[in-house]
Amino acid sequence: MRDLADLFPGFATHWIDTQAGKIFARSGGSGPPLLLLHGYPQTHVEWHKVAGQLAERFTVVLMDLRGYGWSQVPESANGSGFAKRLMAQDAIEVMEALGHVKFRLVGHDRGARVAYRLAFDEPGRLEKFVTVDIVPTAAMFDSMNAKSALNKYHWLFLAQAAPFPETMIGNSALYFLEHTLASWTAKKDLSAFDARALDHYRAAFNEPSRIHATCEDYRAGATLDRAHDEADREAGRKIAVPQLALWGSLGIPAAGVSPLDIWKNWSRDVEGRAIESGHFVPEENPQALIEALFAFL
Repeated sequence: MRDLADLFPGFATHWIDTQAGKIFARSGGSGPPLLLLHGYPQTHVEWHKVAGQLAERFTVVLMDLRGYGWSQVPESANGSGFAKRLMAQDAIEVMEALGHVKFRLVGHDRGARVAYRLAFDEPGRLEKFVTVDIVPTAAMFDSMNAKSALNKYHWLFLAQAAPFPETMIGNSALYFLEHTLASWTAKKDLSAFDARALDHYRAAFNEPSRIHATCEDYRAGATLDRAHDEADREAGRKIAVPQLALWGSLGIPAAGVSPLDIWKNWSRDVEGRAIESGHFVPEENPQALIEALFAFL
């Protein structure tokens, strides 16, 4: 494999000690602090098309979620090490280590689940936050039916007990990765992804401990994260931090009830809209995403 390209020229690199072990992060730019959190099955590299422009107005921090990319893989069984409540604390520790007690946050996919859990649990930490192409985990499970389960098969497959999904994926990890990436785009191919970014994703995913980590992430989603959402809902708690909900017009949540209508049941102050894209908005339509972020943030 070719040497991995640096897609963030001018950004500093950091290895930050946290409860999860060492977390890899990059930082660059100037202005109010803004944290970007990636999703599955990617790394912080998914933001490479937008980070430079965002850094013209913000101090941008990108980190690999625990178990992903170059961040350490913590011990975990049955999702215990990958609850979004824990991963939200990683984000706080990273930002504090870089001198930011309060910040703005943009999360995509799994990173967006970390973002809204942080907004629930630690609202004083956030000025505003943005979720990209998700609805809350409990709402995702609530919507499961025959049609949606076929579209969201990975939620059920990855959450199966170890080592079943790990073994199946490990037999052809790069095929699984590339199929997942392509099938969630609007065009159903890999054309939206820079070849250099794909090299990063392949290198980060094709390793047994990280395949296990990503399965543990989904096991946590099906159990711990879902339970945390349901507890907030049953208690009548709603997110108080101002939120922008964005989703791809051909993304995963767009197939059902309006994601904005769903978020209004969970957040007191939310606005949102679709962006012409599949699931991978930061790479499929980066300019539209940047415009939406500048307008809100």
